Amino acid sequence: MSASCKHRCLSESYPQFGAVRLSILFGVIITLASLIGGFTAMGGHLSVIWQPWEFVIIMGMSLGTYVIANPWKTVVDTGRATVQALTVAVPKQRHYLDLLGLLHSLMREVRNKGRNEVEAHIDDPSSSEIFTAFPTVLANEPLLHFICDYFRLIIMGSARPHEIEALMDEEIETIIRSKMKPYGSLMMVAEGLPALGIVAAVLGVIKAMGALDQSPKLLGGFIGAALVGTFAGIFLSYGLVAPLAHKIKLVREQRARMYVIVKQSLLAFMNGALPQIAIEHGRKMIGPGERPSIDVVESETISGGPAKAAPAESSAKAGARA
Repeated sequence: MSASCKHRCLSESYPQFGAVRLSILFGVIITLASLIGGFTAMGGHLSVIWQPWEFVIIMGMSLGTYVIANPWKTVVDTGRATVQALTVAVPKQRHYLDLLGLLHSLMREVRNKGRNEVEAHIDDPSSSEIFTAFPTVLANEPLLHFICDYFRLIIMGSARPHEIEALMDEEIETIIRSKMKPYGSLMMVAEGLPALGIVAAVLGVIKAMGALDQSPKLLGGFIGAALVGTFAGIFLSYGLVAPLAHKIKLVREQRARMYVIVKQSLLAFMNGALPQIAIEHGRKMIGPGERPSIDVVESETISGGPAKAAPAESSAKAGARA
């Protein structure tokens, strides 16, 4: 892979780490400002809310129950999904163009060349000039394997379109089910947090019961501290964990859309469509906000991808100067 391709691969692959999107920060600020501002305006004292041991009980129990309920792989994937949600790491138009361009190039190879020539590209994508021209796809290893596996089935020539479609549907469903495990596990935590808040509150009340012989002011402080547990459980559930889980679901669904694009394009190709028509079936699977126009897709496929277009353009400029 050339240095320019490597640079594009690193800069344009889905961001795993980076600045939290302003919309998320804005939402957090609105939530906290409304909570703190409203409580203060009612005459409440913020020091009353600060009960660190109540938060330790609630968050510790929720973390423990989460680890009990999920395999370690899901726990790790939840951390990854959280970063993806906070950075909104979803495919951009460049990713879609690279995917459509790669599919077009491979379909054209299948139509015009022999099986052995096409199989050489599929068996070793990292050294294939077709794949290296589209580095954002090359960097997405699961998607890369998905594409290679089904092109291998196509060039074998024994599978029927409806059989491939059924197999693709099953695999995509399996992929989505796996990618949605962090969402489901976090929603389980969100549903349990109010109850865990009540547990913390009950422990606080038990503590207050041991101080019945104290002054009303001191006893009221103990009861107020206990009620913070109920508040914290409900707030963390509906104000933080549930929205985060929903954001993870949206991001993971958008990332899985790439597989649907591959599926629709390959099925159209297997049913006799020309490569340019087949990728149009895939283009229609892209959401309106990120969907490239037909003209943009045509210019990408005609030039053979941005990685090939750039050298061609520089050669033309050099010839003009000469």
